[in-house]
Amino acid sequence: MFEGSKFCDHCGAIAAPIGVDLNQKAGDCPRCRSKMDRMEIGETHIVGCGKCDGLWIDVDTFEIVCADRERQSAVLAFLDKRTLREDQPTKVSYVPCPECGQLMNRNNFARSSGVIVDLCKQHGVWCDADELPKIVDFIQKGGMEHAREKERIELEDERHRLRDAQGDLARMQGSSAMGGAFQIGERASIGAFIRSLFD
Repeated sequence: MFEGSKFCDHCGAIAAPIGVDLNQKAGDCPRCRSKMDRMEIGETHIVGCGKCDGLWIDVDTFEIVCADRERQSAVLAFLDKRTLREDQPTKVSYVPCPECGQLMNRNNFARSSGVIVDLCKQHGVWCDADELPKIVDFIQKGGMEHAREKERIELEDERHRLRDAQGDLARMQGSSAMGGAFQIGERASIGAFIRSLFD
């Protein structure tokens, strides 16, 4: 978009004013330990690292960005203006949550996007420099719908497997009960036969 534009000429989204509050600190970056800054991108509030370009997004904000195309457009416009540094960390490692300090889980976003993010279920998501644009691109290309459909199919397959296993178990218990009755009956008839020999 050109500066001063009120709407995106590609998708029609309203242009959101972008502001960065560099005076308000937001703790240390979990990746490179530099001080992070609070940023306001339109109505979206995130925390970013000026050294490694990573982003910390709280749970509620992350859900809103994933669901709202206007916010996605504003965030992408902001991220496109950044010049990514060459000295970004390339080593893959677990990082602590900036809020609670516990090591975060590394998850494949939507289980099928190929974008591995660091996640604290209580507090938020850490995205390395290029991860949030990839997530938004995945969402805008219908990736979430594909992920939901894949999950639905997996759940249906699991239901079928459980039903089959329950059927197998019921058949085994039934044949075991019948086999037991046969064995008891067989023993009784053998006993009766032996007694008849001595009568």
